[in-house]
Amino acid sequence: MDSSANCPFCHITLPPSQLQRHANSHFDEDDGVADAEKDEQLARDLELAQQLSIPPSSLTLQENNTMDEKISCLIAMQYRSSFYHVKFPGGLISLLSNCFELDADTNSTILLSGYVDHFQSLASEDIGWGCGWRNIQMLSSHLLSHRHDARELLFGGSGFVPDIPFLQRWLEIAWEKGFDALGSHHFNHSVYGSKHWIGTTECAAIFRSFANASDKRKAFQVYGPMDRYLVGRNSDVSQLDSIVNDKSQSTTNYMAGGSDHSMANRFPRKKEGHQVLLDWVWNYFSEESLTTSVQNRHVVITNRVPLYFQHDGHSRTIVGIQSRPQKNGVPQYNLLILDPAHRTVALERSLRENAGWKKLIKRGVHTLKKPQYQLCYIDPGIAIGEEMEQLKKIDSVFIEF
Repeated sequence: MDSSANCPFCHITLPPSQLQRHANSHFDEDDGVADAEKDEQLARDLELAQQLSIPPSSLTLQENNTMDEKISCLIAMQYRSSFYHVKFPGGLISLLSNCFELDADTNSTILLSGYVDHFQSLASEDIGWGCGWRNIQMLSSHLLSHRHDARELLFGGSGFVPDIPFLQRWLEIAWEKGFDALGSHHFNHSVYGSKHWIGTTECAAIFRSFANASDKRKAFQVYGPMDRYLVGRNSDVSQLDSIVNDKSQSTTNYMAGGSDHSMANRFPRKKEGHQVLLDWVWNYFSEESLTTSVQNRHVVITNRVPLYFQHDGHSRTIVGIQSRPQKNGVPQYNLLILDPAHRTVALERSLRENAGWKKLIKRGVHTLKKPQYQLCYIDPGIAIGEEMEQLKKIDSVFIEF
């Protein structure tokens, strides 16, 4: 079935979700702009729209289109990704918080990110390959809900989360701007319309590439992949806080080309490697300056952006962590995750009924069976100046425990 529709005024073919807005634009006042200029702009938009629909390699190689023209075209043509809206104030995170408040285990502490929409993979669209894109959509939904600068920067200031094909276009634009040149080469500079798996580096490249229209030196401070949390045996993280939470050091060593492998020697071998990962996630969510509200004595909502959580074959979104004290002094952690492979309706039902949700959302150390995990996280603030150029190179340090 043809899902497109023609504008009754200019006859441009558009998705139905965009038709009304586009048609209304023909009646918008333009502060005195001449009709000839309007016609010229409309013709230019139509030409760019037609170019956007051709194979991405052809679009990339056309030197007569400037970067600004390609971005303007993409902003005009992109449309909102459809997803199931949870019909509860505050969405899934509020439902999850309520479940923990009703939990008999009052000795545990739960740290949660704020609002985030769940984007599930769909059988008709992306099952088997789209989890990375769905996690990017989840992170985007949080940023758009919580950060004014994000609403101005992300996806051309559209204020919504685009569908996967348009995210693929944004990634290609990030590559063309010079972000993650190695990753771009790996994909032959093209992902639009493909079923390629993506990971933390592609997530970082997309978010880093967005620049403020009034200051193109600004970009999101995105860090990752944090693939130094690799498993082996008998590792410790006694200096985890000083290594991970020091912003300048993590920037130098894990993103901008640093490769200080001597850091591996700073971890005495006492803890399991997976425990190091959990300790880092706890420290990430527990930074005191980022706490926004305490639901009760053991449920805390933070300002932290959810984490992109990658392992071989799949990726998920970490929206929080639970800590429970043990007699041996080592906290027992459970990651709190949203999985694109789960149905949003099932998640909502289990949380509303306070039954079965733990199997869907909680992940203890015993479930971390992969030999390697990667994390991508977004810090508050916008990078400027030379830092923007540094962010184009995505490096990480591999430490084996």
